[in-house]
Amino acid sequence: MSHESNKLAKRLRRNVGQAIQDYRMIVEGDRVMVCLSGGKDSYTMLEMLLQLQAKAPVKFSITAVNLDQKQPDFPEHVLPDYLRSRGVDFHIIEQDTYSVVKRVVPEGKTLCSLCSRMRRGALYTYAQEQGFTKIALGHHRDDILATFFLNLFFGGSLKAMPPKLLSDDGRNIVIRPLSYCRETDIAEYARQREFPIIPCNLCGSQEHLQRKQVRRMMESWEAEHPGRSEIIFKALSNVAPSQLADRELFDFASLGRDAGSAPGNWLMPDAEPEDAHR
Repeated sequence: MSHESNKLAKRLRRNVGQAIQDYRMIVEGDRVMVCLSGGKDSYTMLEMLLQLQAKAPVKFSITAVNLDQKQPDFPEHVLPDYLRSRGVDFHIIEQDTYSVVKRVVPEGKTLCSLCSRMRRGALYTYAQEQGFTKIALGHHRDDILATFFLNLFFGGSLKAMPPKLLSDDGRNIVIRPLSYCRETDIAEYARQREFPIIPCNLCGSQEHLQRKQVRRMMESWEAEHPGRSEIIFKALSNVAPSQLADRELFDFASLGRDAGSAPGNWLMPDAEPEDAHR
């Protein structure tokens, strides 16, 4: 391994280890289900966790799990062959979500949303049935930032993908060990390691238009002002609720002399409800 390659591997391991420590992603005795799609991100995540497992201060197990969605021409042998060569415990879930998505989604519409929901449901259910304590997903720093901007520009909310979360059904803890890793580093590492990448024929080339717009914006910013993405990501962990406007997140009503006083009705009689927010 060249000096530069070694530096890249060390940087990725350090970032993954720091994220795990900061968010207490993995603890003693955890059974971690690593979701392996066959893409560069999930391969890199698995490799980093395997390397850290050997020297981690706690003992935990790793099982790689892939969802075979029955896409046409899917190379079913690739992942099992690779995982056996690495000596990794693994399981392949077989569920024909491909036919469902193609049948339900109108021609020309983006397939990713329904596909991801069905994939997530199958993986979460399997994790619960098998008693895994953590589900590891391969989202990296740039995924988190892109989701933040999508919600900001198109969803009217300040939220992203947190490094660690409790699933909506309350049954699973989801972790994102690559949260501190740059996509460019992951792509280069995957190239150097020559991972057997499996492209997504269902929707891999059909990325959502809004996400494409956000990605182009982020790439432009980073080209003009290197390091801007890192600064924005730091902002996501340095939130000042009192400096925003969410009345559920911060109790503005109880500040100073205003506390306890009756607000009354400040809307004009002929005002429409949305006028109060203009």
